[in-house]
Amino acid sequence: MKIEEATAEKDRRSGITLRELEVLQALVGAGTAISAARGLGISQSAVSRRLAQLEGRLGFQLFGRSGGRLVPTVEALSINEQLTPVFETLARIANHSDQTNHSHSGALVIVAPPTIAHRFLPSRIAAFKKQNPELQITFDVLASDSLLTGIAEGRFDLGMTDSNVAHEGIQSEPLLETQAICILPRHHHLASLSAIRPEDLQGEPFIALSRRHSSRAAIDRLFDRAGVRLNVQLEASTNVSVTEFVREGLGVSLLNPFPLVDQMGESIMMRPFLPLLGYSTNFLLPSSRAPSAATLAFMQATRASLDRDVYPTLPSSF
Repeated sequence: MKIEEATAEKDRRSGITLRELEVLQALVGAGTAISAARGLGISQSAVSRRLAQLEGRLGFQLFGRSGGRLVPTVEALSINEQLTPVFETLARIANHSDQTNHSHSGALVIVAPPTIAHRFLPSRIAAFKKQNPELQITFDVLASDSLLTGIAEGRFDLGMTDSNVAHEGIQSEPLLETQAICILPRHHHLASLSAIRPEDLQGEPFIALSRRHSSRAAIDRLFDRAGVRLNVQLEASTNVSVTEFVREGLGVSLLNPFPLVDQMGESIMMRPFLPLLGYSTNFLLPSSRAPSAATLAFMQATRASLDRDVYPTLPSSF
């Protein structure tokens, strides 16, 4: 029995992820879950969830609470001290250019759905290409179904999406977690509210994403639970189109603030939406092979380019 217990404990601890250890390090440094979340670019709930997972794997508590702050235990401080050289080594590997002047060569195939492809990636791909002139980059804009199939089959090196993905042929790496916002035409009568709730949208003309988007199903379920029937006037296949129809005064909508929040202009008002409706934007990689050095470098450069203040994760940031 003791052997079985030891084996179970070993299996549990072997499942510790790099992200869980990053959360531990961020919490020790920040002292609060919200500050750690902002530093990592994820939601506060994701920080709490990953801390709970790590404590569950280790079998002991890592933090106590005092005066609204998280106080690391002796065990947490000891683990964090051992993590410092590990993360320093990872940083040196990821920042290969710090050690040599060698730029990446070979090929890199990147795919994304229209909104992310047109409104977020081009400037980042251009900057990466300038830093790696010998790298042959192919960039394609695809609908989600074709994107997922191509990633799973290994035809593309890297994808990006904010749709929910559950496919054994695809590995997801988080980029950003955000919360839905309500967008309204300027001078709309609901713009006087500090936050928009389902009951506020009863009978309001609504511009919806088409049903092929996973976020549309999540929105429909939320309103069904609230007993509110959406007055859908028009459906569109991209967030860019939805935004333009709202700008023309055809209705209001809910959408992921990434990557459009800083591109709305003065003719559109943005308000937090409650209850919280989360979006997770992820890199997608084929599970069948390890990512190339160029792929990892582009992911790192993209993460570094994000302005966390532009893409808030909490409604109070608006």
